[in-house]
Amino acid sequence: MSTDHTSTTPDLLGSSTTRRQLLALAAVGGAGLATVRAASPATAAPGQGTNGKVVRLTVLGTTDLHGNVYNWDYFKNAEYDDKVHNDIGVAKASSIIKAIRAEVGAERTLTIDAGDTIQGTPLAYYYAKIDPITGGAEHPMAAAMNQVGYDAAALGNHEYNYGLDTLRAFEKQLDFPLLSANSVDWNTGAPVFKPWVIRTVEVEGSKPIKVGVLGLVTPGVAIWDKANVEGKVKFPGIIEQAKVMVPRLKAAGADVVLVACHSGDSGKSSWGDALPYVENASALLAEQVPGIDAVLVGHAHLEIPQRYVTNQQTGKQVLLSEPYYWGMRVTRMSLDLQKVRGQWQVVHSEATLYNSNVAPEDPAVTRAVAAAHQKVLAYVNGVIGTCTTAMSAATSRYEDTAAIDFINYVQADAVKKAIAGTPEASLPVLSIAAPFNKLAAIPAGDVTIRDVAGLYIYDNTLLGIVLTGAQVKAYLEKSAEYFQPCTTTGPVAADTITGANGTPDYNYDIMGGLDADLTYDIDLAKAVGSRIVGLAYAGTPVASDARFVVAINNYRQSGGGGFPGVATAPVVYNRQIEIRQLLIDWATANKVIDPATFSSLDWKLVSNGSPITVTRADVARATSALHTAEAAAWCVPPRGRRTGHTTPSRRWVGRRPGRRRTRRDRGAPTGTHLHPRGSGPCAWSISSDRVLIRDPLRRPIERAFRPRGRNALSIGREALRRRRGPGSPTPAGGTPVPAPARGSRR
Repeated sequence: MSTDHTSTTPDLLGSSTTRRQLLALAAVGGAGLATVRAASPATAAPGQGTNGKVVRLTVLGTTDLHGNVYNWDYFKNAEYDDKVHNDIGVAKASSIIKAIRAEVGAERTLTIDAGDTIQGTPLAYYYAKIDPITGGAEHPMAAAMNQVGYDAAALGNHEYNYGLDTLRAFEKQLDFPLLSANSVDWNTGAPVFKPWVIRTVEVEGSKPIKVGVLGLVTPGVAIWDKANVEGKVKFPGIIEQAKVMVPRLKAAGADVVLVACHSGDSGKSSWGDALPYVENASALLAEQVPGIDAVLVGHAHLEIPQRYVTNQQTGKQVLLSEPYYWGMRVTRMSLDLQKVRGQWQVVHSEATLYNSNVAPEDPAVTRAVAAAHQKVLAYVNGVIGTCTTAMSAATSRYEDTAAIDFINYVQADAVKKAIAGTPEASLPVLSIAAPFNKLAAIPAGDVTIRDVAGLYIYDNTLLGIVLTGAQVKAYLEKSAEYFQPCTTTGPVAADTITGANGTPDYNYDIMGGLDADLTYDIDLAKAVGSRIVGLAYAGTPVASDARFVVAINNYRQSGGGGFPGVATAPVVYNRQIEIRQLLIDWATANKVIDPATFSSLDWKLVSNGSPITVTRADVARATSALHTAEAAAWCVPPRGRRTGHTTPSRRWVGRRPGRRRTRRDRGAPTGTHLHPRGSGPCAWSISSDRVLIRDPLRRPIERAFRPRGRNALSIGREALRRRRGPGSPTPAGGTPVPAPARGSRR
């Protein structure tokens, strides 16, 4: 159970009324509790052989925290936000956890985690690679989770990413055990980590309740981290090992059996027949292994508020719940127990999910990690290398660019090195990448981690699959559906020939070769399905039966975008390494990014065989100091919607970077002004209903604000007066904002 100092609630949650209001706002799914129930139900129908007394046990759970402590995006150097305004981090989840503990009683509450803790952010990477915990540094996730007061945590597959030495060092820093019943010694088959833990819940006037927590991890570690575990650790199947371990846990005295299972509930696997076990086996576990009362699900990054699975042998309903990843949600499983013939048994169970975005950050957690956070901020914004020539992704939708070539080069190089010594090592390696972020750019000269990360704004991981020549062409034909028909060679505006049928930029893929060029034209005068012309590898036409290894991201390989052939293609590489981190690691290791070494003109748009000239949208005209001041006012977000921080409110509507400008945007006033976060001059433009802001490297920081019933510019000027005052300094302390001239046109 939680120690006194970790169970203390944050000051602003000190009153029961405040806590209950918070939890009522946070409840988002499952049993849908609007208020926190008492530690024990008021009444319960006594069953045969029972004494009628019911005791409620509360189990709080998180999963897939992935190195997130603060509600912070290190790559954007800003508070985290997404289109539905989720918040992330252990610090916010901790406030939910401590509020529930305070309401129901810490003495009858357990807090567990289902794994994937020490990988996923620069914060986690820094203490694995830059200032490694094997050298004595404290891991920020250990510091944070110790403050929360966890009782146990299962290992996730990503715990093995940095090797066993790092994992053991992390284990030693925790105040609670790491569990994994199916991480076993290569030779003896004995668990190499503690398989379970039993916690005791005291019950006044009765025998205590023994609660067993069993940890299990998806066996895919054997594939994904083969280099770190081969010859050391094996990973039997989840169901197979649970059939051995659950009876042992019951024999050791457990009245209640909880499983923290780092495995989704779909019953599916991403590895084909590479392993004889199921990757996402939590539901099958509940169905096939008797004796389990509840399962905290992880790994899938999905949300399961409450699911019941009937055990085939006992007919008992087993509760499953999975909170959303990165600390966005906390699950609360409520288990009601009665004595049946002298033994405690679960007679009812239910679950509720709580949204962390209504909670403040727990100051105990943030204080514990503050120094590490500042170190990592400096690291992420520090120089890791240089680039000989500026690379921009602005035109990547319609012409070959060095920015996309860089992504494809790093991906293909990683896959080629990984398959060395395998039967596929002799096959040519290709790679696909999409223009995710038109605002991304790497400048000439010094390059930071944030610069490189801007090229790849999603958390996709890298795989290698095998495709035939015919499948490569079919793939490219699917990609070419992104373009509108065009029977002229132009000039044509980019927006008039891209995004056909609403296809987003991220569903347009560009393919390139590693050791030789993959070349092709996309003829927009031809019918969809027949647009790829002159497809060749190393100057030789690609034969239908040729075989290639293709580096591809997990979103695409799993069927995202509906590209043909990839979901069923043989997988030859899958170590679940984030592509963004691969790019950062490459730049860090090589120091110099020289486009001349990896970039070439491999594809182009044509119409009836002749190249199409594509132009970018006209640059809007510059405007007066009044507009500059008004834009500056727009740059300043309202006070935070929940925590009092200066963060975008819900009225600031984020949108995908690079959305096409509307007609009313054309010719809108533009200019430059000091960026509100102090990163230097930023470009801006004003239209009737939005202000678009870009920093010097055109990174994705655009925001749209849609006022209701009032002119945007008048609101901007009023906001300027209200927030700054005429002639007052900018937020970054730079050039004063000029006061609007009296009578100036709005």
